[in-house]
This record gives sequence, C-alpha cells and structure tokens, in this order.
Amino acid sequence: MESFRPRLVAAAAQMSVALTEQQQTLLLEYLAMFARWNAAYNLSAVRDPAEMLERHIIDSLSVVNLCGDAAEPLIDVGSGGGLPGIPLAIVHPERAITLLDSNGKKTRFLFQVACQLPLPNVQVVNERLEAYRPAAPFAAVTSRAFASIDDMVRGSEHLLAAGGKFYAMKGKYPEDELSALPKAIKVERVHTLSVPGCDADRHLIVLSRAPESGGQA
Repeated sequence: MESFRPRLVAAAAQMSVALTEQQQTLLLEYLAMFARWNAAYNLSAVRDPAEMLERHIIDSLSVVNLCGDAAEPLIDVGSGGGLPGIPLAIVHPERAITLLDSNGKKTRFLFQVACQLPLPNVQVVNERLEAYRPAAPFAAVTSRAFASIDDMVRGSEHLLAAGGKFYAMKGKYPEDELSALPKAIKVERVHTLSVPGCDADRHLIVLSRAPESGGQA
C-alpha cells in the first residue's frame, strides 16, 4: 500500500486536510486491512485497493473537519467497515469515537483495526441501533450508509445530546429525503463536497433537533 501514499497526500492537501506522516501510515495500514478482510467479510462491493482508496478513504477524509468539534464525542452509526469513523479517529486521535454496527463480522473487523493500528480513542459496539443505550449521549451522530436521512434520524435520535447534530453523508442532494423529515428536525447546513477523483455529487447534510422537541426515552 506504500505506493498509494503520494495519491493519499495529494488528495488530502486538495481538501485542506493536514495529515502527519504517522496518520498517512495508519490510513494506509487500515486500507491494507480493509482489502485483506474484504474477501471473507464482504465489507464493500469494491474489490480493487486503488478504488477503495478513492471511494472509501479519500471520500471519508472529505468530511473529517466538518463533523463538529473534535473535542466532543461522536458515534458512527451503521459503521460497516469503519467509514467514515476510522478515518475520523485517525485524523482526530483526541476525539472519542464509537463505531456501531449490528453485523458481527464487520464489528470483529473493526475491533481488529482498533487493536492493531492501534486506535485507543475508538470504541466498537456490536448492537442494533434501536437497542443501543450508551452511558452518555453524543454531540455528533454520523453515517455514510443509511438508505434515507429520515431512517438515520428516527433510528438514532435517542443517541443525540441536547444541542448535538446529525451529519449525514449523501451522494446527490437529497431534496425528497429532506422534505420528508419531521418538523422537529432542522437542516442546519448543506456542504457540497469536492472529493478529488470523484465526479459524482457528494454532500454532507448537517441537521439538528429543535430545542422544544425532546429525545426519545
């Protein structure tokens, strides 16, 4: 994977993401593990490591500085193979990041990544989203995998702290999905992402809960 370092560094620089040499190495080690485990664990339909770098690692790096205060805890729901949670954890080692997924094979992979790299700021939870009750709520809830923003918000609203925000990674601007959101959910901001090497539309939707609406029990 060392041959991918120049591409990783160039893409990160284009997105104004500063990576130390150690962070570059950790991202490349994560990519190597992802590629190695993918055949048995079906982490992604993408099989080519060079394409994984572009579509997974670089794509995730496009949001690492847009998901709230790096001093506040974040949960990546439906984390799958750890996207965007693992890149977030590597770029912001001081941030407590929880990776939640109900698929046992995928969480075993995430445990291995967190132990091997290592990433002491990462907690991996193998549980259904609806059933997970953390000791404390999160300032940020992010996801790259949910079919709809409405599903993400309804399923994870109980995880969000007062004043916290949802960060949903999407492709095309999801106008229909946003119009279907409950009135208690407000669209705070829409980031149009420019991802090097990606011609497709990419957006990060930032949402918050209206102050008068309480979270679920």
